[in-house]
This record gives sequence, structure tokens and C-alpha cells, in this order.
Amino acid sequence: MNRFHLHLVSDSTGETLTGILNAALVQFADADAVKHLWPMIRNRAQMELVIRSIQESPGIVIFTVVDPDLRLLLEDACRHLGVRSVAALDPVMTALGSFLGGETRGRPGIQHEMNNEYFDRIEAMHFTLIHDDGQHVEDLDRADVVLVGVSRTSKTPTCMYLANRGLKAANVPFVPSVPLPDQLLKLRKPLVVGLTTSSERLSQIRRNRLLSLRESGDSDYSDPEVVADELAEAKRVFARNRWPTIDVTRKSIEESAAAILSLYQRRKAEQAV
Repeated sequence: MNRFHLHLVSDSTGETLTGILNAALVQFADADAVKHLWPMIRNRAQMELVIRSIQESPGIVIFTVVDPDLRLLLEDACRHLGVRSVAALDPVMTALGSFLGGETRGRPGIQHEMNNEYFDRIEAMHFTLIHDDGQHVEDLDRADVVLVGVSRTSKTPTCMYLANRGLKAANVPFVPSVPLPDQLLKLRKPLVVGLTTSSERLSQIRRNRLLSLRESGDSDYSDPEVVADELAEAKRVFARNRWPTIDVTRKSIEESAAAILSLYQRRKAEQAV
């Protein structure tokens, strides 16, 4: 393993840097980064503390700092210490500035201000929490997206991810031999998406779930043949209702949500024509 120190310096929460670095680091199988996250760095005293840490544990410095004086202080210190520093957003900001022909506002943390988008996201989170697992189906028509799937197809975490992106997401479980709610079948406004997966993987996930609850892993809930029949029945219902279907077998929550967002945006574009 290549062990090294990685300093993430931000004048905001550091979420942007963390996301960028996590996406990059997975491409290096032998990398072992010791991460030092420095969020909300907005004055000279805070930056000097960061610089002392970099001096004690040199490595790579990646930063998002909009204040020109603080940025210069950090870059000069890194040059003096012989430490490589990278401004994570510079290429994007330069390209946008050139394209739009304007200057940036230079305000730290502006993406986290409590604007309409922020409150829409909070409202979406609240909606998703109270419409989890088939609750409050009487007002499903207020949703942007409704996910339908058998047990353990990641409906709830996918809905939470979508809510964090500002979509009101609800989910309804598909239970064999139990009719789906009439309210779901009559929906016109929300995008309804069916989630499916491989029977082998679902059977193993359910078996592990039972064992974690200290119950026997051998039951109809995890039986491979029963699970296969359950998935086949769900797929027939999805096809009958012409709901788009996403196979989550080898997808992370983020990948499943991205696919749903793509379907949602495509539907909105078609409706706008």
C-alpha cells in the first residue's frame, strides 16, 4: 500500500472536496490516504493552523478557498514546504467564466445558503420520510417519483438519496398475493419506477438479514425458488403497468438514483414539448 497524507482544505463544509477525492481515490487500488479534513477555514489564524499540520505531515494538499488572501497564504506555504497543492475547482471555474463571460462572486459556502432550493430539499426529505414503505398512499400524487419493489431492493435508501437531490420520493413494497394500492395504480403525475434484482443476490441478502436478526436463515423469505417467483411476479406487474424498471443487482444506491433521475428528467422534457 502507498500510504500518504492528504490535506483537504475548504472554506465551506468540505463535502465537495470529499466527493471529488472519494471518486478519484477508488481508481488507485494501492493508495492508502491518511485524510486530514479542514472545513470552514475562513481566517488567517485557521489557515496558519492548517499550514502547521501540513508541515508536520506533508503530502498532497487539495483545496477550495475563494478568499484570495487565504488562498495565496496556503499556496505560498505549500511552495515553501515543497508540497504539491491543487485548487480542485479551478478548471471548472475557468471554463464557466470563459463561457459565461463573467466573474465569480467569491463567496465561501454560497452553495449551502438557505435559498428556495435548500427549503425544497428539506420539504422533499420530510415527504420521503412519511411516505416510506407504503405509508400515506392517499396523497402519493404529490410525489415526483414512486419506487415499487420487493423487500430488500434498496427502495428506502434510494428514496432518501433522491430526496437529498430535491425530489419528493415515496416507495411502495411489492408483496406477493397482496394487491398494490389503488392509489398507486391510478397515478398520473409521479414517475413510477419498478426496482428488481437477481434472485440469487436477493436470496443471500435476505438470508443475511434474517441472521442479523438472529432468526433462521432458512425460510420462504429467503428461499431461492420463492424469491425467484416473487421477482417474476413483480416484473409482470411492472410490465402490465408500463413502469420503467431498473435492475439494482450490481448498482450502488448512487447509480440507481442516477438512473432514476435520468428517467425523471427525460420524462419532464417530454412533457414540456
